[in-house]
Order: sequence, then structure tokens, then C-alpha cells
Amino acid sequence: MKKRKRITVRDMQLYSLCIIPMILVFIFNYMPMVGLIIAFKNYKFNLGMFRSQWVGFSNFEFFIKSDVFFQLVRNTLLNNFAFIVFGVMSSVIVAVLLFELTNRNATKIFQTILITPHFLSWVVVAYIVNAILNVNYGYLNQLLGLFGVDAVDWYAKPNAWPPILTLTFIWKNVGMDSVVYYAALMGIDTALFEAAEVDGANKLKRTLHIVIPSLVPLITILTILKIGNIFRADFGLFYTVTQDGASGNLYSTTNVIDTYIFRSFKENASGNSYGLTAAVGLLQSVVGMILVIATNAASKKVDKELGLF
Repeated sequence: MKKRKRITVRDMQLYSLCIIPMILVFIFNYMPMVGLIIAFKNYKFNLGMFRSQWVGFSNFEFFIKSDVFFQLVRNTLLNNFAFIVFGVMSSVIVAVLLFELTNRNATKIFQTILITPHFLSWVVVAYIVNAILNVNYGYLNQLLGLFGVDAVDWYAKPNAWPPILTLTFIWKNVGMDSVVYYAALMGIDTALFEAAEVDGANKLKRTLHIVIPSLVPLITILTILKIGNIFRADFGLFYTVTQDGASGNLYSTTNVIDTYIFRSFKENASGNSYGLTAAVGLLQSVVGMILVIATNAASKKVDKELGLF
């Protein structure tokens, strides 16, 4: 009969280190879930969360039946899909290029340069984008003027903004995301590269047959996590960088769920904005959970070793 492992004093010390994090997670992640009932109520300040009138799924119905629902869902999904696809590709390429550098000091310099944009707020990024795209003094229009091309009012061209937002997103996040892949590459057994070199494999073949396959599990896991948030939009990116959709000119391609809810709350703060906001947030979480489960199941069908769980 297998003996049970006795819990020692040292084990208790280690377990005690988990107490404070568990309490914090319970307080800040689980207790607020009680507030989800607001999504099913016509919330009033004077009545409070529990005494406000139940309205069932009216808040969900109001959002789904709104005139811009399909536009919001389309913009949110398509933009986030582009962020995921091109973001992952860019991060992997940058990580591989950094890995190929033999000078570690140069690697640190490049990593620092690439990571720095991640720590800039979207407000600062919005000013940078405006300095480039402004119709009167933007650097891009000045460059076009040198070639005799008329200035373009980019803030009045909705179709130009999905690529602009994708490039902005990649520029801001590629450095930090590439660090994760670079760390995984540092764990590859050097014997694999030595054996490939002996067999006559060049750098391209080593990258295709050793480097990329070693990153596939990590790419799969991180992509699944990103897909879980595909129904959410980065509010700072879509609201500040577009200058609130340039006062409506860009809404056809940049109006997403999070910015729509913010505007609805701002314009109708005295109404049931709290219930609507809570309903949309709950809907986003449920859809995200379903997508994570579905994507994970699909990846497990391809390869049982892949997947998040």
C-alpha cells in the first residue's frame, strides 16, 4: 500500500505563501462576479444592485437588435483577426532574427528598442500617428508632396484605417511578444543545430525544420489565448488613435463594441447604461470562453500534444 506523503513544516511554509495571492484573487476576481446580476436588471442608484428591477435579457436584446450590431461585430472580429495573424507572424519573425544574431550586446540593444513602444500609452501613440497622418503638417503628406501628390485626409478615409490600426498595433506590441518566443528559442538544444549543420543544412533549412517547429506549441497556446479576447477590442487603440473615429467619419471600419458602449454610456449616463455595459461585457466573456474551448479542441484534433488544456 502506497504511503501518504507527510506534510512537513517546510511544506506548510510554502503553502502559506499562496494564502495572500489566493485571497487577492478571490477579492478582485471572484467577488465582483456578484455584480453580473446588473446585466439582467434596470439598475438604479437609489435602489441599488439587489433592489433594482429585473428585466431579464432585455439588455442583451437591446444590444443585439441595435442598428449597428452587425457592424460592431464585423469590425471587432476582422480587426482583431488581423491583429492576431499579423501580430503573431511579426513576433515570430522578429524573435527568429534576434536569435540569429551572434552578438548578444546587439541583441539587447535591438530588444530594448523594440520593447520601448509597449510602454507608451495609447494617447502618446495617437499623437505620433497624428504627426504622421495629419492632412496639414503630417510627415506622410509632406513626403507625398515631394512627389507632387496632393495631401490626403487620412482621417476621412475609413477603408485606410484597418491597415493603419494593424501596423500601429504591431509596432507597439511586437517587441514584447517577440521576447516570449525568443525565450523559447533559447531553450532549443544546440545539438540539433550542430547535427543539421553537419548534414549540410543552411540557415533557412535550420529555421524551417528546427526553429519554427519548436515554436509551434507556444504559438498555438498564445494564439488560443488571443482568440479568447477576439470579441473584445483595445479601447485605447480604437478610441484615441482614431480620434474617436474622427468624429464619425471612420465609424464604418473602426466602430467596435467597446467604443460603442463607451459612447452609449457617455450619452445616456442617466439611463440603463450600467445594465447594458454589464450585459455586453458578460456576452464578450461567454463568447471568448466558447472560442477558447473550440479553438483548443480543434488544435487537439490536429495534434494531441498541442492545446492549452
